Amino acid sequence: MPTYEYECLVKGHRFEEFQNITDSPLTSCPECGGEVRRLISGGAGFLFRGSGFYETDHRSESYKKAEKADQAAASGSVSSSDSKSGSSGKKSAQSETKGGTK
Repeated sequence: MPTYEYECLVKGHRFEEFQNITDSPLTSCPECGGEVRRLISGGAGFLFRGSGFYETDHRSESYKKAEKADQAAASGSVSSSDSKSGSSGKKSAQSETKGGTK
């Protein structure tokens, strides 16, 4: 339900009211009973989520090509570093178990 902001025309105080979109605007102030008017407010910001609403969905072709090149370069360096660190990790684990059993 949206929040509507009202202003009392008699005393000038403002208040907010949660109402359905289909409800008619308030006509009297809940504090003094005077006449009120509904104000135009900026409302709350909102963010689209889900398929088709991400900022990357409509990137330029040059951006997409550069991103693919970056991903290819990153995946190539990650796989070679994984194989190096994996073998050295096994050696260090074996040396630790040998040292622990003595």
